[in-house]
Amino acid sequence: MDPCPFVRLMVDSLALNLPSATKAPPISGVHPSTTPCFCKIRTTNFPSQTALLPLSPSSSSAPDAVTAAPGFHLDSATLRRPISLRLAVYSGSTARACGVSAAKLLGRLTLTLDLTSARDRPITFHSGWLSLRRNKTGSDPNRKPSIRLHMAVRSEPDPRFVFQFGGEPECSPVVFQIQENNIRQPVFSCKFSADRNSRSRSLPSDFGNNLSRWRRTLKGVRERHGRERKGWMVTIHDLSGSPVAAASMITPFVPSPGSDRVSRSNPGAWLILRPNGASVSSWKPWGRLEAWRERGPVDGLGYKFELVAENGPVPIAEATMNVKKGGQFCIDYKVMKDSGLSSRLPGKGFVMGSTVEGEGKVSKPLVQVGAQHVTCMADAALFIALSAAIDLSMDACQLFSHKLRKELCHEEHVSFP
Repeated sequence: MDPCPFVRLMVDSLALNLPSATKAPPISGVHPSTTPCFCKIRTTNFPSQTALLPLSPSSSSAPDAVTAAPGFHLDSATLRRPISLRLAVYSGSTARACGVSAAKLLGRLTLTLDLTSARDRPITFHSGWLSLRRNKTGSDPNRKPSIRLHMAVRSEPDPRFVFQFGGEPECSPVVFQIQENNIRQPVFSCKFSADRNSRSRSLPSDFGNNLSRWRRTLKGVRERHGRERKGWMVTIHDLSGSPVAAASMITPFVPSPGSDRVSRSNPGAWLILRPNGASVSSWKPWGRLEAWRERGPVDGLGYKFELVAENGPVPIAEATMNVKKGGQFCIDYKVMKDSGLSSRLPGKGFVMGSTVEGEGKVSKPLVQVGAQHVTCMADAALFIALSAAIDLSMDACQLFSHKLRKELCHEEHVSFP
């Protein structure tokens, strides 16, 4: 099981040195001596990124205060040719009023990066001060640039295993590993069940006893007269047919009182489960996923994922994605490190990303898992199960005024007191 080459491109150690004649307007709520400026960073086929720029009084030494951009994740196709990294530096606020930016362009610079050997070893492309161009063409070669930007541009290999469901998770598809040059190899099978009574056929007899220890206490009173979506389960099997991971809906998805949506105050929840020891005689929780339907200008699927640890849950990710367009669920080591959570997972770099399609679209989730976080097939299977739970949560959080597809809706029922 060979990973695909990926490279993490990092832009950090950012700071700006302004000449005394250059006046940067203050940003509302931000002291003008620290971050009156920002930069936008672009490269081909990626959304632009924005980073605030602390001011440095001198460009003759390393700055005292620096910031960093989120960085870019480059796949094997991108690594085959040089790329241009373009930075534009502005003074003023990053906000826009009526679609118009009030920021003033101070200058630009462009770096061309040769990524030929980046997949094999860490590379530092630049570290230090650079002068900004005052205009696009640089038509005045005799003019000495006076605005200087400090930055470090580095890359490091970050290989990933890439998987894709052969169909929608509720259709019990095969899961393929995608290798370089788009070679597809089946590695897992996926079994979905919406029948609570079928668990005994897929899991060991003592599963219920182990699960009850981790079942969360329901908050508030569930709406007894409404429909509920519950009992869904996905089991991941290796090629021999042995179950290696599972996602089980432990808290039903029900509409909040007086509405037809799952609210944040009463979310549905899944447990991501792994076998305990060499056999599947017992299962233990690895992670817990909550999901709900967000209110707002744009309908959103809200979710929160946490690792289950002996001393309590460890929050890992919480975000919202557009229910119409879908999005990506992502776990990143850098985010975890900044939050003090990196010791919970081995290795570093990218951890996991999974695409989620919007409502009404055919969903074949694409899953990427950092190679440093996979020591065996069972490790990868946990992320596959998590990806299935995220994708199915998009269905479970549909408005209850909408009917689910046949693979899911036969378990919906009306409960009477």
